[in-house]
Amino acid sequence: MAKNFAAFGEVMMRLQVPGYELLSQAHTLSYSFSGTGVNVAAGLANFGYTGYLITALPDNAVGDAAVSYLKKLGISQSFIKRSGKHVGMYFLENGFGSRSSRVTYTNRSESSFNRAPEGIYDFENIAEKVDVVHFCGISLAMNDSVRSYMKSFAKAVKERGGMVVFDCNYRPSLWGDEGYESAKPHYEDMLYLADIVMMNEQDAMHILKMETEEISRREQLVKLIPKVAKKYGLSVVAGTHRSINKNNKHSLCGFIYKNHTFTFSDTITFSVYDRIGAGDAYTSGILYGELESFSAEKTVAFAVTAGMLAHTIVGDTPMSSQYDIQKAMTESVGDVER
Repeated sequence: MAKNFAAFGEVMMRLQVPGYELLSQAHTLSYSFSGTGVNVAAGLANFGYTGYLITALPDNAVGDAAVSYLKKLGISQSFIKRSGKHVGMYFLENGFGSRSSRVTYTNRSESSFNRAPEGIYDFENIAEKVDVVHFCGISLAMNDSVRSYMKSFAKAVKERGGMVVFDCNYRPSLWGDEGYESAKPHYEDMLYLADIVMMNEQDAMHILKMETEEISRREQLVKLIPKVAKKYGLSVVAGTHRSINKNNKHSLCGFIYKNHTFTFSDTITFSVYDRIGAGDAYTSGILYGELESFSAEKTVAFAVTAGMLAHTIVGDTPMSSQYDIQKAMTESVGDVER
């Protein structure tokens, strides 16, 4: 059974205003460190796996703070490089009622991760030591150097019999004008290298330009995802459908497509405290179920519950243990646990 899990991605500083204030109103900010790779590696570390992060951080006090934060999450430091002077940052304003939450990115193009020099990572050596590696479409959007690193690392892992996980995670603001057209060839390169992919029908239609006459999202999903899996040789495709209801409640349904069969979770509805990073918790749950050889039904139920619990915890990073998730799967929310 695979035990060594790695994620390739940027560490970002999250700067959050208090409560529901606007950035223009706030006088203080709280900071933490996150990123898709951070979140997924920490999620798997919570489940007992060795979670590595392959990234670059500045060799200064900010980089030291990030390393200290990653240690608290249980992420191994073995493949973290120190170079450059900056981390990417984002400012978070929590939405309320009809006002949506807002994320504003800054300084990303100059971050140590995005400016990492050629040869900084020894992908051949790392690939010998990890069993599963996770990549994200957010990193794919950064620049040609990062894209080259991703593809080289994925190829090295595949050549050694490892498993490649790719989360589409398309962000329109990161790709600019004609973003889907610019992104498509790079997404296809990663899909051909991947074993497990996190995506839904929206990715298939907009990024991959697949067409369907179906109207409902469920019907579109059932029509398109098997085509994606067949074309790119994927063993597993998983994702979610979310709906936003009144009174700050969201509904979430997870799915997994494996062995030519769809399995859907029950739709669960819950209140939201902090939405950022909840998709990474779902991804961690899918990967845990696959690595532990759960049934498809158990995997998708575990993952959607992990995603639900992540909405109840402040910060991007999933903090729930297997016990927390399994308890939530089988018991209703009750009184204080003593």
